[in-house]
Amino acid sequence: MPDPGGPAETVAGGRRFGLVLGGGGVAGVAWHTGVLCGLADAGVDVTSADLLVGTSAGATVAAQVAGGRALDELFTRQVDPTTLATELRPGIPMAELWELMAPIYTEATDDADRRKRLGALALSADTVEEPVRRRVIEARLEGLDWVGDRLRVVVVGAATGDRRVLDASSGVDLVDAVTASCAVPGVWPPVTIDGSRYIDGGVWSVANVDLAVGCHRVLVLAPLVDPTVHDDIAGLGDGVRVELVAPDDASVAAFGADVLDPVSREPSARAGRVQGRDVARRVAALVAD
Repeated sequence: MPDPGGPAETVAGGRRFGLVLGGGGVAGVAWHTGVLCGLADAGVDVTSADLLVGTSAGATVAAQVAGGRALDELFTRQVDPTTLATELRPGIPMAELWELMAPIYTEATDDADRRKRLGALALSADTVEEPVRRRVIEARLEGLDWVGDRLRVVVVGAATGDRRVLDASSGVDLVDAVTASCAVPGVWPPVTIDGSRYIDGGVWSVANVDLAVGCHRVLVLAPLVDPTVHDDIAGLGDGVRVELVAPDDASVAAFGADVLDPVSREPSARAGRVQGRDVARRVAALVAD
């Protein structure tokens, strides 16, 4: 199994181009999909990246891309209101969730303590049962399994706060891996894997860009951006070309007040597609380098 915190072991052979997809709720899934479609509309298809790193929302899309799902098919799913039935509305409003989390961020003594506190919140929260939530992710992936060795899915131990990087060699079902990576503390249940429970990979970092170490060019799509994104980019080393795409004003407006609410899917996907076309020129320069 991959080293839980050892990014150097997750990129073998000096892979050249990495695509990193960060967390951002249901809106983030839709935005990622839209941006990738917009890039493809402009003739810039980045889905053949040598490495795919997926965190939370990004884990869903990275798994879909790694499995060969057509971008237009994925986009249609995001804008088709009939597919909303396969999603769950969060049992807690975003504003209330932030109220629960705020003391954790202000009172934690360090990052490790913060992660353990978030894990404790996840373990004690009153949520739907694991199988109920798993069915949501299963519907998103529609029978996909690990394909090749380029996909990395990030999860965090609920009890330990340690990062674990899952791939095709981990012996973990893909649906379980992605469900765990999307297990927002306080909203969705921790996921049981190998007898331990795991939560959202974004608890470690919203995008886990550091796992792209060894790539010469990296495209980061980050629905949410915090200091860890910039720190991780800087840590990739001199000579590594990185393009960071974060939501523009139109995409932020499309997300609305709650990125976990399924009604954000369609506007976020459409705004992301427009933004993908807008940033295609600079992404094309990265890919061509």
